[in-house]
Amino acid sequence: MAGSPPVFLLSDATGETAEKMLLAALTQFGSHGVRLNRVSNVRTKNQVYEALDAALSLRGLVVYTIVNRELAQLVHDECDSLGLSSLDLLTPLLMKLSAFFGHSPRELPGLLHGVDEEYFRRIEAVEFTVKHDDGQEVRHLAKADIVLVGVSRTSKTPLSIYLAHRGWKVANVPLVKGIEPPVELMGIDPARVAGLIIDAERLVEMRAARLRNLGQDPRTAYADYDQIEQELKEARTLFRRNRWVMVNVTGKAVEETANEVLVKLKLK
Repeated sequence: MAGSPPVFLLSDATGETAEKMLLAALTQFGSHGVRLNRVSNVRTKNQVYEALDAALSLRGLVVYTIVNRELAQLVHDECDSLGLSSLDLLTPLLMKLSAFFGHSPRELPGLLHGVDEEYFRRIEAVEFTVKHDDGQEVRHLAKADIVLVGVSRTSKTPLSIYLAHRGWKVANVPLVKGIEPPVELMGIDPARVAGLIIDAERLVEMRAARLRNLGQDPRTAYADYDQIEQELKEARTLFRRNRWVMVNVTGKAVEETANEVLVKLKLK
């Protein structure tokens, strides 16, 4: 299908959701070579005319998601008059929902990706988390919603970033053998701290792989099984002494671990 006409996707918002739907459908045809022209933020009649002129010149298929009924009708009518194949992804769904709920839709484009207070809260959380990764800025630990603590390679950073994208300000603090944890950590409310643990065998594999990727000899103390067992034992002792919840990250996806952290800290 590499030589087939393109598909024009018209949207009065970003068009990202509609594009994902279209790509999901196209996979059923093995059509990875189909050209997709996305035209976003279509809000005026002139924009409709310009997009359809481009589609006409290439005899493309027009797929559109436009919440404004007048503009959606214009696309439909123009495609009919030009002899262009078209598909309205949104209007039938809006009509069905309108009948089900008993009232008309708001017809405001871009609501799904709107910028609101929640959006800015997530941005602030991500910025905070990046600044407080791997033990940075420990003097601000008290401002974190969640503090993650663990030895090296226990997924502290990816877990922190995932939680930040869900709106939580997260700081993570590494435990390094032979170095006392920062005093600021001991003053944090235990109900906001989660200690991350992992099976020793799995940690050996991860650290050895890390050293190989860095071009270093994996047969070092950093990846030594006995030392790792001692590190984990000391970590568990620290967690119990400070009454921090423990979360085992072994073999878990970051989403699963994040959910367990939120549940154990009673944030969910």
